Amino acid sequence: MNKAVFFDRDGVINQLVFNPKTDEYESPHYPKDFELIPGSIDIIKEIYNQGYYIFVISNQPSFAKGKTTLENIKEIQEILKEKMEDCGIAIKEYYYCYHHPNGIVPEYSGICECRKPKPFFIQKAIQDYDLDITNSWIVGDQDSDIECGKNAKIKTILVQNEHSAKKRGLSSPDYKVSDLSEIINLILK
Repeated sequence: MNKAVFFDRDGVINQLVFNPKTDEYESPHYPKDFELIPGSIDIIKEIYNQGYYIFVISNQPSFAKGKTTLENIKEIQEILKEKMEDCGIAIKEYYYCYHHPNGIVPEYSGICECRKPKPFFIQKAIQDYDLDITNSWIVGDQDSDIECGKNAKIKTILVQNEHSAKKRGLSSPDYKVSDLSEIINLILK
């Protein structure tokens, strides 16, 4: 069986972007706004080099909410993919949920099976890649990430990104870290 780490994207791998319209930090809506968190790729590469399968799992409801285009979202995803490949990291799968229960784009609005905290994508990866849940982790910055991991029965690490503080506090992660670099000792110990 294989071991894996599932990484949330926004607020863990890349910077959250301040949206003055909502007065909140959110995922980037335009490719020009995509910026990696310093060191995030190096940390992922260190874990990858230890034999972990790496997955990215992210709720991306901005199109469903009418905040950006699906083309912009997919272009941002492509930028991340290229940056990973340029550093020699072969991500097993990128799992993105584009839905939102309160969306305004009809075909992406409503309740779906793939939006975190539902464990749909993790369960799919467990089945498709013969993953050992006792040696698999999710790393995220919000309650929905932690609850997704709990629902899939894998270990959870909460990265306490200051910009996502409003979206956490109700979950019980296995570990809390203030910086992504702290996950290395937790996962590899």
